[in-house]
Amino acid sequence: MPTTLRMIVDQVVAPVPGAIGRYTEALTESLIASAPSGCQVEGIVSSSLPDDYDRLLARFPGLSGLYKTSLARRELAAAWQFGLTTSPGGGMVHAPGLFAPLRRHDRSSGDQTVVTVHDLLAWTHPESLTATTVSWHKGMLKRARKHADAVVVPTHALAERLAMVADFGDRVRVIGTAPRLGLKMPRDAADRAARFALPRDYLVTSGSLDPRSGVVDLLAALGRQGAPDVPLVVLGPENWGELHLAAVAEEAGVAPGRVRALELADPADLATVLSGATAYVAPSHDEGAGTSLIEAFHLGVPVVHSDTPAYVEISADAGRAVEIGDGGAGYAERLAGAIADVVGDADLAERLSVAGTDRAHAFSWRDSAERVWALHAEI
Repeated sequence: MPTTLRMIVDQVVAPVPGAIGRYTEALTESLIASAPSGCQVEGIVSSSLPDDYDRLLARFPGLSGLYKTSLARRELAAAWQFGLTTSPGGGMVHAPGLFAPLRRHDRSSGDQTVVTVHDLLAWTHPESLTATTVSWHKGMLKRARKHADAVVVPTHALAERLAMVADFGDRVRVIGTAPRLGLKMPRDAADRAARFALPRDYLVTSGSLDPRSGVVDLLAALGRQGAPDVPLVVLGPENWGELHLAAVAEEAGVAPGRVRALELADPADLATVLSGATAYVAPSHDEGAGTSLIEAFHLGVPVVHSDTPAYVEISADAGRAVEIGDGGAGYAERLAGAIADVVGDADLAERLSVAGTDRAHAFSWRDSAERVWALHAEI
């Protein structure tokens, strides 16, 4: 009888899959491809539309089956938060997030549950989330502390911070991420670049106007006297609450025409925009995974990043680190200086490009999947 790893794939067909959806898709595909002899992967999904089931089976043809819970996602999330359902039963369950059936179980019978923590925003920046989301994350982490057999985190930096929130002892495992699936230059890259009307030189960043993302600091940096007069593409929404990107840019001294927001779902579009950038700037004050850096490195884009611990760990000196400082004092000025160095020094930009490309080789979904299989075998 084969050994079955039961992967919760619900986020792939969620209304907004987001980063966890991309993570779930990439890891599930690699878990299937790297399954040891005598092992298989089954999917678990909340009660959904028939088309969603068909999408999952088509996306993961190697699944041994698809377990469909009786509750829809919202109801299942609430039930799992309070341990009110036995669905989806036992076995080896792997959750790509905290959305998991965390309850008392007998590990000696082969039952085990592993969850994944991607960030601690519910504790560090609760204002970035809804009150309901904060409550759910805190409740699920509390259940994980009681019932999870292991907790996966993407970086050692996040593991250290998690230890300050909840004591998981030796149950924490660091298993990194990798670039999203399909992130490679398409054959029609020139046509795509023309469609986006990309200039010859431009910077790229990711995030919203949420202060923790650092985009506001980056705009302040670009608005400083003497800063490089280079356009900025923001991979994220134009609005955050009542703030609008053009208005915030203008207040920072950056002409609104120099800044634009793009929300790209197609990995080929993202690869086109990223690969053509003069530099990728990651100014975030708080980051758990650092996947955006890995993606920029993967495409050979010079990277300027903050010194938040996850970025420093992922970069390993392959990017230009900028100190945030106590309370962010002087951060915009330091960002402006680092960007000016990279934009104005072709040799430096080339060295960063080569270093980033080399660093990207350290991250692969195949390696992550093999580590997940090894973790479950160890438990």
